[in-house]
Amino acid sequence: MCYPTSVHKTSVYLSDEEIARLVNLAEREGTSQAEVIRRAIRRYDPGRNPGRDFALIGSANGPGGSAADLTEDELLEGFGT
Repeated sequence: MCYPTSVHKTSVYLSDEEIARLVNLAEREGTSQAEVIRRAIRRYDPGRNPGRDFALIGSANGPGGSAADLTEDELLEGFGT
């Protein structure tokens, strides 16, 4: 691991569940808990999180919609019924 010329120590308060997940991730990856946190911070990009405006299959030109708005025949299309 190549660290920048300047590093700083910080403290993070985590819940019991978050600690358990951190411990598990570090063990699975064979690395330190600090490295898991550093990787997560480097990978975090809130701008990359797309909105929840999904387009339904067959309606790629539309803004998306709810499966609740489809008829039963539309829902079953492609399932061999």
